[in-house]
Amino acid sequence: MATSSHAISPRKLRSDLYSYSYQNDSNTPLVIAVLASLIERTMARNERIVKKCTWALSKDTRTRVFDCHETPDLTIQSYLERIFRYTRAGPSVYVVAYVYIDRFCQANPEFRINARNVHGLLITTIMAASKYVEDMNYRNSYFARVGGLTTNVMNKLELEFLFSMGFKLHVNVSVFESYCCHLEREVSIGGGYHIEKTLRCAEEIKSRQQEERKI
Repeated sequence: MATSSHAISPRKLRSDLYSYSYQNDSNTPLVIAVLASLIERTMARNERIVKKCTWALSKDTRTRVFDCHETPDLTIQSYLERIFRYTRAGPSVYVVAYVYIDRFCQANPEFRINARNVHGLLITTIMAASKYVEDMNYRNSYFARVGGLTTNVMNKLELEFLFSMGFKLHVNVSVFESYCCHLEREVSIGGGYHIEKTLRCAEEIKSRQQEERKI
């Protein structure tokens, strides 16, 4: 889906908030491809660091909980597309999940995203972001099936993530916008992907959904 990219500001993103369709036939949000690209580049960088410095491997047993015994045979983008296909989580959920991933890594400096832990981290942060953004959500057991985990493992990952984050899940408008800008820079650096104008902050999504219920 490569195209010529141009800058889209958060202000423009908000001006066209409601263009994204939540119908069953809606296309996969382009932010998924952008986020996958960013995560993959982070993993490649971490792999180079670990090869040069073995001490860079995390020894924290709390964060090792995200390591999968059997990693899914899917690319990062395919895994994110699977999550979208079965949960229909809107674009803003993936932006908020990206915020959570960044906060988690800052709170756990020794933690490095790699092929063993990326899938567990993604399904956990997306589930948490969905609970924060959306009014209606699937149960943990459903997210577990989508992510290829057992319900017990999914529950354990969620608890570990929440405690590691200090339950700091609030994402205000300015933070949301700053991460949109970061994703936009990812577009210009390595993707040629447009971030669709449908990325919106959690407060605005909830407001829109409430208005729709009144109609």
